[in-house]
Amino acid sequence: MNELVILGAGKIGRMVCHFMSHSGTYAVRVGDASQAAVDHLCKDYESVKGQVVDFADEESLDAILQGAWAVVSCAPYHCNPKIAARARHHGVHYFDLTEDVEVTAQVKQLAEGSKTLFAPQCGLAPGFITITANHLMKSMTEVSDLRLRVGALPRYPSNRLQYNLTWSTAGLINEYCNPCEAVENGELVAVPPMEQLEHITIDGVEYEAFNTSGGLGTLAITLKGKVRNVNYKTMRYPGHCELMKFLLHDLRMQEDQEHLGRIFEKSLPATLQDQIVIFVSATGQYGGRLTERTYAKTIYHQEIDGCNWSGIQITTAAGVCAIVDLLHEGKLKDNGFLKMEDVDYDEFLRNRFGKYYA
Repeated sequence: MNELVILGAGKIGRMVCHFMSHSGTYAVRVGDASQAAVDHLCKDYESVKGQVVDFADEESLDAILQGAWAVVSCAPYHCNPKIAARARHHGVHYFDLTEDVEVTAQVKQLAEGSKTLFAPQCGLAPGFITITANHLMKSMTEVSDLRLRVGALPRYPSNRLQYNLTWSTAGLINEYCNPCEAVENGELVAVPPMEQLEHITIDGVEYEAFNTSGGLGTLAITLKGKVRNVNYKTMRYPGHCELMKFLLHDLRMQEDQEHLGRIFEKSLPATLQDQIVIFVSATGQYGGRLTERTYAKTIYHQEIDGCNWSGIQITTAAGVCAIVDLLHEGKLKDNGFLKMEDVDYDEFLRNRFGKYYA
């Protein structure tokens, strides 16, 4: 079996571990900065080996990457450049879930001339939503507008933000604070986060959507000059954006993101009872007529193998696990940099992990 390293034993890392250790294809070993997290995971998965890893230390990373076939980073996004560098050193395939634009640029640079594959942004957004957007456009010509929207939302919100913590708090704040890539009139531009508020109704439920960073992945660069307008927005329940702008701008919490993260961790409860709302719309010429093609889907938390998993765990982990599996099956190139828009939509959904989106 191929040796697969998973770095990070948090919410998403645990789901990735569950999928891959149950697959019968991969021998899994997990590394995390917390001994308690490693012990807890290995107690539940007897076949999984675990060890404490300092993500900032080369020797510590080298110890767990030695002899591995691939590594999936579920570590904090700022750790990924060093993890990717050590993966390159050891000739290990590299996958991550980051939304951070700068981190992805560093990973892309490391991938140049590599004999192994470097595939960042393999989760939900960027990740599956990018694959879906490319699929919608394939049968169209002269695509003018491409809109990508994703919301990871509690099913039963009970606070004024109408939000519960379902994934990385640092990643959440990062996407709310950094400039957002978009294509406007064919040109690659940076637009401010938390702006361009819109309202959208899906299956009778009203949401608001606003700019956040990183969700397009490499798609904006790929489509500049080819599609007139391309943008990504995060969906929340109405009223969330205004309250967040009060915290970030009026109270200037964007200048102390670590403090804001501690407040969120203390005050916003986590939940496994969530829903992932996905919306992609492409407008262009189809059969000689201006046409809009739309993908809309809501994925809920569910029980898998007798355990309850949140929707964000399932969708994020299914994304990266499917990409790893497609590489193992020889359905992806095995070296250099992989853009998610180059992954075949139908192959992805046929995969045993991609099926969770089907």
